[in-house]
Amino acid sequence: MTNPSLDKSPDHGGHEPPSTPNDTWRSSYREVVRIGEFRSIWLAHALSMIGANVLNIATSILVYQLTESAFATGVTLAVTFLPPFIAGPLLSGLADLFPRRQVMVACDLIRALVVVLIAVPGMPVWAIWLLLFCSVLPSIPFAAARAALMTEIVQGERYVASTAIIQLTSQVGMLTGLVAGGVVVGLIGPHVAVAANGAVFVLSAVIVFAGVRFRPAARTDDQDRPGFLAMTRDGAKLVFGDSRLRTLALLGWLAGLYSIPYGLAKPITTEIGAGDAATGFIMAGSSVGALIGGLVLTRLVPPPTRMRLLGPLAVLTSIPLLLWLFHPPLWLMVTALALVGVAGSYQFVANAAFVLCVPKEGRALAFGLVAAGLQVAQGLGILVAGFCAEFFSTGSVIVVAGGLGVLAAAVLSVPWARAAGPTIERMNETERSA
Repeated sequence: MTNPSLDKSPDHGGHEPPSTPNDTWRSSYREVVRIGEFRSIWLAHALSMIGANVLNIATSILVYQLTESAFATGVTLAVTFLPPFIAGPLLSGLADLFPRRQVMVACDLIRALVVVLIAVPGMPVWAIWLLLFCSVLPSIPFAAARAALMTEIVQGERYVASTAIIQLTSQVGMLTGLVAGGVVVGLIGPHVAVAANGAVFVLSAVIVFAGVRFRPAARTDDQDRPGFLAMTRDGAKLVFGDSRLRTLALLGWLAGLYSIPYGLAKPITTEIGAGDAATGFIMAGSSVGALIGGLVLTRLVPPPTRMRLLGPLAVLTSIPLLLWLFHPPLWLMVTALALVGVAGSYQFVANAAFVLCVPKEGRALAFGLVAAGLQVAQGLGILVAGFCAEFFSTGSVIVVAGGLGVLAAAVLSVPWARAAGPTIERMNETERSA
């Protein structure tokens, strides 16, 4: 709940005029943006998101040009989803063992170096995949250090606003990176685009170093930090032993089906005779919808209604993929993917419901497992779709993915319909006790 004392201003002598929740929300956002260290982290995060998505589209186009294989292109994007699952529990702890500003700076500089190596002419495809995998690894401690620093820089109601700003920035950064990446690759070619992208990460490192003050490391040992096996075992027991958590996790992992057009973007545009810029628009389509849908769902729809809509929205998310039955033109493809993103904003609701349902003492383990599972679902979905696209048209693969997505979401909607009511009651109890 909103705490008015957090927004008192000396201009009113310690007393503030009556305000609505929206007034408080806007005030919190304004206060957050005024914090210099937050602005630096915010800008660095935006640059890293843009750089990562430019890299994704540039390398996928580069590999497709080298191999003319939809499967190889799928592997290129799939490897970007694997590092958090394989190394997340190990590398995220670096943000506690070393000063967090230094961790963020070092991660960006390492990514810049690896990105430049990817652009070396004559690099074999297997080496591109290996380097691309390595380029994602630094993003794990970078994100952990950023999240930890945010709790020290912004507190109270403003922390909630700061996380919302970061989440929206992620969507905008993805959209900007994919659209701009497609255009840039079309103008200067994938090799030059990848090499130039290294400068984005260098700039991010400079901003963090100059704009965030030094703080010592949080600790000097790895005590109490769960390893990969412990996270997997205990997290699986917690999540899959609870029907609500299990349903929410599986609803989240449906992204492995409706994200498939993202991995097939280059083969799709080749089939219809479109250019590299069109690849960027296809990859960015769902991000446009998610940005719009997320704003509408979280700002205009009451929380209890959101909870009840979770199941129906999950079903609706994959329905636009069935339009590929009719061989749609490019503009209709992008529109359909935007609709996927709008309905797919149910993920915001699923995330909030998960927070309410998971026990506090096991929250880190549960979130670690579900986040890793989401990465694996998306990576495997793209990998399998790329393999199938070697033998069937991309349209056929997308239609099958859409049909499976609708069916799976419909099945999962049944247990969620029973769980929505108790979850809403839990939400109301939490709100009254806040």
